[in-house]
Amino acid sequence: MGERLRLAVGVMGNAASMLLYAAPILTFSRVIKRKNTEEFSCVPYIIALLNCFLYTWYGLPVVSYRWENFPLVTINGLGVLLELSFILIYFWFTSARGKKKVVMIAIPVILVSCITAVISAFAFHDHHHRKAFIGSVGLIASVSMYGSPLVVMKRVIQTKSVEFMPFYLSFFSFLASSLWMAYGLLSHDLFIASPNLVGSPLGIVQLVLYCKYRKKVIMEEPPKMDIEKNIEKTKQQLEIIVTEDANGKI
Repeated sequence: MGERLRLAVGVMGNAASMLLYAAPILTFSRVIKRKNTEEFSCVPYIIALLNCFLYTWYGLPVVSYRWENFPLVTINGLGVLLELSFILIYFWFTSARGKKKVVMIAIPVILVSCITAVISAFAFHDHHHRKAFIGSVGLIASVSMYGSPLVVMKRVIQTKSVEFMPFYLSFFSFLASSLWMAYGLLSHDLFIASPNLVGSPLGIVQLVLYCKYRKKVIMEEPPKMDIEKNIEKTKQQLEIIVTEDANGKI
C-alpha cells in the first residue's frame, strides 16, 4: 500500500512538474512575438536546468538503487529539454549584454553539472555515497531554483504589478514542490523532500503577492519613436499655420 501511494504521488508530481516546466511557454511565445525579452530574467531557467540535470542523474541506476526513483528521471529529463529550449530562445532575442550574461551563467552551470556527474560516477563506489553527494549538490540547486523568484517578487512589490510574475508559474511551482515533498517523505529520502520544504512556502508567498497586485497595471510609456513622430507632425502643422498666416489666408 505504501509503495503504491508513493508511486501515485510520484505520478502526480510528474504531472504538476510538467505543467511547471511548460508554463514559461506562454512567456516565450510573447518573447518570440515581440522579438524582445523585455524585463524577463534568464537566471531562473538556467538554475532550473542545473536542478533538472542533477535530479535526472540522481534518479538513474548509476546513483539510485535500480529504478527506485524512475519518476525523477522522466520529468527531469523532460525538464532539461524544455529549459534548454527556453534558454536558447532567450539567447536569440536578448540584447548583446543579455547574451553575455547568459553565457557567463550557463557555461559554469553546465561545467558544474558535468563535473558533478563524473565525480559521483568514479570517485564513489556505492549507491549510498553517490546519493549523498548528488543529493547534497541537488539540494543547493533546488533551493537556488525555488529562491530565484525572490528577485521577481521584489520587483512585484516595488512596481505593484505582476506583469513579470506569471500566475501559472507560481501556482504550478507551489503544487509541484508540495507533491515532491510528499514523495520524498514517503520515500524516506530527505534529499528529495528537503528542497521542497523551501519551495512550497515560497510558492504560497508568490500566490499571495499575485492575489494582492493582480489588478495593478504598470502605465507603459509611449515608445520613443511614436513621440518623435508626434513632435514632427506638430511641427509640420505649425509651419503650415505660420505660412498661411503670412500669406494672409487667416
